[in-house]
Amino acid sequence: MTVRNTIRFFLNAEVVKLSTVKSGDTLLDFLRLKSRLTGTKEGCAEGDCGACTVLVGHLQNGALHYLPVNACIRFIASLDGCHVVTVEHLSPRGGPLHPVQKAMVDHHGSQCGFCTPGIVMALYALWMQTPQPDENQVKTALQGNLCRCTGYAPIIRAALCVSEYGSPAADALLREREAITKRLKAWEDHLRVEIKTDQDHIVLPGDVADLAQALAAYPEATIIAGATDVGLWVTKFLRPITPVVHIGHLRALQQIIIEPDHIKIGAGVSYSQLQTILQQELPHLTGFWSRIAGWQVRNMGTIGGNIANGSPIGDMPPVMIALGASVTLRHKNNRRSLPLETFFIDYGQQDLRPGEFIESITLPRRNEGGDSCGAPAPLNSGYKISKRRDDDISSVSAGFHVKLDADHQIRSARIAFGGMAGTPKRATAAENA
Repeated sequence: MTVRNTIRFFLNAEVVKLSTVKSGDTLLDFLRLKSRLTGTKEGCAEGDCGACTVLVGHLQNGALHYLPVNACIRFIASLDGCHVVTVEHLSPRGGPLHPVQKAMVDHHGSQCGFCTPGIVMALYALWMQTPQPDENQVKTALQGNLCRCTGYAPIIRAALCVSEYGSPAADALLREREAITKRLKAWEDHLRVEIKTDQDHIVLPGDVADLAQALAAYPEATIIAGATDVGLWVTKFLRPITPVVHIGHLRALQQIIIEPDHIKIGAGVSYSQLQTILQQELPHLTGFWSRIAGWQVRNMGTIGGNIANGSPIGDMPPVMIALGASVTLRHKNNRRSLPLETFFIDYGQQDLRPGEFIESITLPRRNEGGDSCGAPAPLNSGYKISKRRDDDISSVSAGFHVKLDADHQIRSARIAFGGMAGTPKRATAAENA
């Protein structure tokens, strides 16, 4: 097997090649301590405050797509083949301010300034995607950014006025995107990347088949997709995580396949990737969906990861269980499927064998238009209680799938809760009542 021993990515306009990276090295530490790009701040070190927001671009169907992420919990080894953009790249030193920066200044969107670079980067990402956003879009983009002194009103006013200061068509990043896209395409070799020392071991599989082989060889490895949970193991608990197998770059695990009777969701699909599909398929869950994390975490966190970590307060499992989801597990070339509710055995224990990984999740497609006998469409709902409305973990969460008959009487129900026991559980007594 041909193996590459170097992580390669672009940082602003510079090429970075690393052969001595450690499994616990974060992008934030690399920016501040190695590259001396100190505009990116460390506030919480757990992906909550957004002060460390940067943009990461990756190739998707041959084009570069940029999303805001939290640098404090993004591991440097996961950036192979990416383009990282920091706040320093928006405006050259001594040059004119970027339209987003100028709008923030003119509308008094900063006081102490510590959170400002992260807010600017989140608004920059929004401006590139939606040059003239409405207020709801601005508030959604800022869900992952905390400001303790300015208050959000001037920041929102600034975001609504950015288009008056310039168009994305004149943005420097857009002008250089073509050249960087060509370089990243030239780097695409689909080889396994492996960096190994006496104390550390990092693997980026070349494809899903290589992932299966790597986990069979290293069944004790920590699997990292978005690192929204594992990142805290390092930054908060100082836990060693080696050996690690990164899977966030595997596009085959990020596919969403819609069939007449089901939706197949790759384990590496992020919340943001799934959001549009679920809003079309399950519009009643739109309100619940907006309560999950902030924009940066939704861009990083994966559906498979939220299930695999086995947390009793994970946002997705109760809703997925209520919807009748099943999970497909793979070991080498062998696969098995089981109902999601049986995957969770006890607190901290899942039905996942050594060397096995979650490959996909399957959701049955429900008849949202009712049936031929006059029964209305099933009712699907998700609820979440947390200490903060935005960007917070659940204290208790619930999912409901209720079928009604033609007289609008309950015919059957699937009800699941999180935060009520050591695992997400169905409320079978309530279902049978």
